[in-house]
Amino acid sequence: MTEIKNLEPFADILKRASERKGSEDFVLDMAGQTFTKEELAQIPDSMWLAAFTKQIFQSGFVWRVVENKWAGFEEVFFNFDIEKMLMMPDEMWEAKCKDERIIRNGKKVMTIKDNAQMIFEIAAEHRSFGKFIANWPAQDVIGLWAFLKKRGSRLGGNTGPYALRRLGYDTFLISQDNEAYFRAYKHIDGGVSSKKSQQTMQDCFDTWQQQTGYSYQALSRVLSYSVGDNFVGVDTNGR
Repeated sequence: MTEIKNLEPFADILKRASERKGSEDFVLDMAGQTFTKEELAQIPDSMWLAAFTKQIFQSGFVWRVVENKWAGFEEVFFNFDIEKMLMMPDEMWEAKCKDERIIRNGKKVMTIKDNAQMIFEIAAEHRSFGKFIANWPAQDVIGLWAFLKKRGSRLGGNTGPYALRRLGYDTFLISQDNEAYFRAYKHIDGGVSSKKSQQTMQDCFDTWQQQTGYSYQALSRVLSYSVGDNFVGVDTNGR
């Protein structure tokens, strides 16, 4: 871990977030929980494929539409059973791309096949995909992001990280607010997807984790609450 110059103590970030949201307890409660390694290892391979698929379809699309269609996805793709995905012939995939029960985006539909193959291969080596994820080095979050981008289909950017968090993996995220923070404090000046920028952010979160003992998820969410538009957790109807 590289020492980051002029890194703001996380206690100051937490204080600022607490002042914006009302209390420290409220902020930390919104930060949520993550799964243990044992819990991650028990997640079936089909659930990983489902999480990747949902995040891929939600990327650049109206989330509500994906949610409304999701029961159709589960029906059409046999609840994302990995072996069934890999046994389907090409003509069946072509038919499913046109099925009205799902969102008919052929390129995104075919990521299901590609990612099923990835999960199958990794599970064959590690006994399950969940065990592989659970045993990934905890302080190499960006390494796991890079792995999913390289081995998976359309899992680059924030798609892979959001899918990981969906199933309880402890990861920070490069949200717009968090990116703005790192730029404002001049910790990064290049693209957020560059190896240099991501390593710098990993080092920042590692340092803050050592200071606080909080999960990456909690650190990431509290950081976002401390900057940007102060809407998260605010009831605009006054209730």
